[in-house]
Amino acid sequence: MIELRPYKTIGHANHGWLDASHHFSFADYYEPARMSWGNLRVWNDDTIAAKSGFPPHPHRDMEIITYVRSGAITHRDSLGNQGRTEAGDVQVMSAGTGITHAEYNLEDETTTLFQIWIMPTRQGEQPSWGARQFPKGDRSGQLVVLASGYAEDGDALPIRTEARLVAGTIRAGESVDYQLGSDRKGYLVAATGKITVNGVEADARDGIAIADLDTITITAREEAEVVLVDTL
Repeated sequence: MIELRPYKTIGHANHGWLDASHHFSFADYYEPARMSWGNLRVWNDDTIAAKSGFPPHPHRDMEIITYVRSGAITHRDSLGNQGRTEAGDVQVMSAGTGITHAEYNLEDETTTLFQIWIMPTRQGEQPSWGARQFPKGDRSGQLVVLASGYAEDGDALPIRTEARLVAGTIRAGESVDYQLGSDRKGYLVAATGKITVNGVEADARDGIAIADLDTITITAREEAEVVLVDTL
């Protein structure tokens, strides 16, 4: 099963400094049919103005992954962690028993990012934060695991849920297969470029909800950067 969710049909709110689109119900956007997809709860497509950002606010019991598409985001939290994550790189915050954090675009340019929340399958643990560089050249023509709750994905940032975040760049006319598994769910978004997934055409920033498929084949109709959550 593949369900295309065109970008123009997802939730949207423009707060001036923040122009946010919501693939799932979030804040003032409520759509009962789009509350979650498996353990995936939030996929926000955010555009953050220069010299602005999210002031300190609390979280708990959520795995929060930030995939920076352009610009950079600077993180600060109540544990004393601080870091700047640039385009193509990833940060992960495991909110655990509770953490307060802020995220600012301290750059002179607009920052765009995907913020992805996945419900944890392990709870009651202390909060943590981490970031890692993932050069786009290292994932050209393939999908690379960037964050994972599985020990065998040793190079990925750890998350406390039975899920993976994978990403890659695909040249125009080329295809990449991904072994999802018919007992799992996938949610795929092309950050850039036009793609086809098992025959279903999608444009940049469209959502593609996937279930009951062992394998998906992603073909780039033009050079594309794709991001996928693979979850229960």
